[in-house]
Amino acid sequence: MQIPVTNVQLNHTVVYATDRQLSAEFIAAVLGLKVSAPFGPFLPVDLGNDVTLDYYEQPEGEPLQPQHYAFLVPDEQFDAMIARLEAIGVTHFADPNHTDAGRINHLFGGRGAYFADPDGHNMEIMTRPYARR
Repeated sequence: MQIPVTNVQLNHTVVYATDRQLSAEFIAAVLGLKVSAPFGPFLPVDLGNDVTLDYYEQPEGEPLQPQHYAFLVPDEQFDAMIARLEAIGVTHFADPNHTDAGRINHLFGGRGAYFADPDGHNMEIMTRPYARR
């Protein structure tokens, strides 16, 4: 019999990058956050809910596998994030396949957009969490 665990939380996740400084500064700029001091080989970006993205440089010569990272953001900050993407010349998309350029989606009564980071990670900002069954 399994004992239910009800207080499990994500603490950090490693984001592989070809240039950890560039990638950490990119996502921090888009989300309106700050890059923290290095922690060993990691360059953390604190998301404000006791979770960090720990940027780590991919060993040279090893291929980097793009991942997907989704951020639940306050509705009142969404437009500013889109404006920051546009200001730095990064195209945002309404869909995860990046086919509907320059548009946002309205899933689950909120707003959302997808964009690529410098290493091709598929980043998503959304103002409403996905509905779960």
